[in-house]
Amino acid sequence: MKKYKIAVIVGSLRKESFNLKTAKALMAMSPESLSMELLDISGLPMFNEDLEANPPKEWVAFKEQIKAADGLLFLTPEYNRSVPGVLKNAIDVASRPYGQNSWDGKPGAIVSVSIGNISGFGANHHLRQSLTFVNVPAMAQPEAYIGGASKLFDDKGDLINDSTKGFLKSFLEAFEKWVDTNV
Repeated sequence: MKKYKIAVIVGSLRKESFNLKTAKALMAMSPESLSMELLDISGLPMFNEDLEANPPKEWVAFKEQIKAADGLLFLTPEYNRSVPGVLKNAIDVASRPYGQNSWDGKPGAIVSVSIGNISGFGANHHLRQSLTFVNVPAMAQPEAYIGGASKLFDDKGDLINDSTKGFLKSFLEAFEKWVDTNV
């Protein structure tokens, strides 16, 4: 199997984010065929169409990172039954200007992580709607809703729940096949 470059995008900026911890766990257990790179979206200026003629350097750099990726892995918490504004902003920035969509055709997958029992279900599906519009074929199965996140990590941020580790490993195996099939 070919080696694929995967952009990992976390929709939470919090230093102790459970989504960030989960992303790091996924990166640590990733199969050799997936080279995962965590992209920082915290410094992206808010999308404003007026800036498209002379885009901020952060936009240009982010769009290049997305273009260079073979696949996309999104991790998101749920804020008010949707994705965080910073994640939506990243999607908007890399999809514009019209006709220059950096996301176009790149296979992706979504993991939503929450301390609650609903496990970010709303955010996961809301993100799927946005990804459909920017033409990111999102892996449908297995769905990844990680609940009770406050009990899954030790004080160093390491994933300690064996059941969750096993699920994430099988998720990555499916994602590896998804990317290989859709690149």
